[in-house]
Amino acid sequence: MKRFRFTIFLKRSSLRFVLKAFILLLIIPQVKAQDTIIPPEIPPDVVIDTNANVRHSAHKATIYSLVLPGLGQAYNKKYWKIPIIYAGFGALAYNIAINSAEEKKFTEAYRYKISGDTMPIDNEYVARYPDPDDLLKGRDFYRRRVELSVIFTAALYLLNVVDAAVDAHFFDYDVSEDLSLNIQPVMIKTPQQPYGTGGIRLCLNF
Repeated sequence: MKRFRFTIFLKRSSLRFVLKAFILLLIIPQVKAQDTIIPPEIPPDVVIDTNANVRHSAHKATIYSLVLPGLGQAYNKKYWKIPIIYAGFGALAYNIAINSAEEKKFTEAYRYKISGDTMPIDNEYVARYPDPDDLLKGRDFYRRRVELSVIFTAALYLLNVVDAAVDAHFFDYDVSEDLSLNIQPVMIKTPQQPYGTGGIRLCLNF
């Protein structure tokens, strides 16, 4: 009798195990199917524009101009500004070189004068300006011009960066082709002028 009950218990346990395994086999494929995302099929005649959501970056234009003047303008496709920028830098560099040379000549002549040296020196300002005060004035004049040229160079560099950043901000700005300014006469009524007074109305369409 004990053996019979033990056998029945084993059979019931086996049935439960088989039933649980069968249920798991049914559930697992459904879970995998839910986790797998199948991308929608794209018709072959549809062209995807990858640049549709790409906006022009003002940050990039600013960095480019900081690294190399004119590079931000090239990024903004304002190529005509690049020769102007480098012409300005070239003129300022020439000014700095010329004025620095003049300042050195005046400084050398002044030091020669106050040292009392009698050895010949290849400097025309020694004979042209016998008064040392005149040599000091000439040196200060050209030194000031060098400093101003350096300041203008820094200002041009910053202007190049600001110009690139502003152009980049307005790069994607859509300006309508119907840009017009209409001037129309109008009668304006006020409590002081109940019959109205003449005026002009400006209408800007953009």
